[in-house]
Formats: sequence, C-alpha cells, structure tokens
Amino acid sequence: MIFIKIDQKAILKRYKPIDKFTHKGIQGHALIIAGSYGKIGAACLSAKAALKTGCGLVTAFIPECGYEIVQASIPEVMVLTDVEVKCISNITFEIIPEAIGIGPGMGQELATQNAFHQFLQTNAIHLVIDADGLNILSQNKSWLSLLKSKTILTPHPKELERLIGKWKTDEEKFSKTIAFSKKYNLIIVMKGAPTHIIDAETVYENSTGNAALATAGSGDVLTGMITSLLAQSYDAIDAAIIGVYLHGLTADIALPETGFQSFIASDIIKNIGKAFLTLEINTK
Repeated sequence: MIFIKIDQKAILKRYKPIDKFTHKGIQGHALIIAGSYGKIGAACLSAKAALKTGCGLVTAFIPECGYEIVQASIPEVMVLTDVEVKCISNITFEIIPEAIGIGPGMGQELATQNAFHQFLQTNAIHLVIDADGLNILSQNKSWLSLLKSKTILTPHPKELERLIGKWKTDEEKFSKTIAFSKKYNLIIVMKGAPTHIIDAETVYENSTGNAALATAGSGDVLTGMITSLLAQSYDAIDAAIIGVYLHGLTADIALPETGFQSFIASDIIKNIGKAFLTLEINTK
C-alpha cells in the first residue's frame, strides 16, 4: 500500500487554471442523473455544484415531477425528463456529455434498477456513482463488471460496507477496499473524517474539511463537483482528489461564519469559488 497525503502543494501539481480564451463549448458538459419524488433537491444540489465547479454546460436528467423545481431553482441548468413522473425508469438522451454523475436521490424502485442496468450495459462515458446508484450495485454485484475502467464510486461508510462487506478494524477496511478497487479497476472515494481516495494500491488522504460537512446533501454536492472536473478533462484520479480537497476546503472557509451547526450543503456550493481562489492565488 502506498500512502499519499493530499495538501495544497499536491493539489497545485494537478490543478489546471482556466485558459483565458476558453468558452462554454470546450469547458465540458456534465450530465447529472438524479432525483425521485421527494428527493429532487439532491439533483438540484449536484447539478448546481457541477456548474459552480467550472463546467461549461450542465444537464440534469430527472423524473418529470422535478422539471419545474430544477428549472426555477437553477436557471443555468438544462433539464431532460424521464417518461415516468416520480422516478427514473428509462435513461435515454441525445446529448453527448463528457462525464456523468448518477445516483443522488434516485431511489431504488424496480423500474429505476432496470434503467440503471440498461444504462451500464451501453455506457462508455466517464462516470461517478453515488448514493442509490451504489445501493443498487450492492444488491446486484454482478453489474460491477459492467463499469467502465476508473469509474469513481463515492460511498459513505454504510454504502461501502454494503459493497465490500463488514470489517472489524481500519486495517481490514482499507485492505478490503483496495482489493475491491483492484478487482474492478475502480476509484473509491471513502467519505469520512478524513476522506480517503483509493486507486488500487495507492491511498490518498485528504487534508481539508471538518465536522460541518456531516450534513444532508453534502455527498450530492461532492458528486456534482467530481463529475464537473471529469467533464473538464481531468483524469479520473485527479478529478476525485481535487473534488474532495475543494469540497472539504469550503467547510474550512465557511466555518468562522456558520459554525458547525448552521453549515448546510448549500454553503458548500456557496464557497466553491473561494476555495478555487486559494489555488489561483498560488498559481500566479
């Protein structure tokens, strides 16, 4: 096992400043497949985070019930709707995104599981899987072989346990996660305090973040951020590392104003720009 600490110095080696001549057409197009009845907020958080992380274009694919919600709350995001009103049942689209984030608030209806399976069978686009996407995979582990190489999974501890099985010690947890990553050639973002990114035998430990991030929707935002970086042509491991670092940094920046208790997922999005500015200052 190779252990690497991720701090600002390590991030600056991976970070690519925006070209002053860029435009939205070459700044990446991210597709967020998310939401179900009562959980359209997850799609909103993920899609808005993707925008705020620098993606030129973001499209949200959601159940029909969320159309007005997303259009009204994030006017910058384009919207595609499923034929089903309350859940995702048929993932079809004509756009060609550079990266896809799937799972936040998606639910685990049988129709959604079938749609997810059909999607995985044909998908060739860089992928981030979170939340219900992970829960569906844990119930259908043969589908893991369908995942594109270096697909990024972002499980919290319970989701990780469903994927790799229980563990008794941290050493066993890392050992099983490394074996899982190697078996399927996946990148695993082990959300926690601190968050670790596993890429085969290499373990990256993030240095940013605090207890304020333990709030509803925090993971949905992270999915949008990592998907956005993937769409901007970052390698999968760099997208995961930079996304996790910036995600944690937003909480460090906001803490003096919000405290731990009042920090919510929207505050992560609100502070993404300030997190990026700390990198820009050090690249000049």
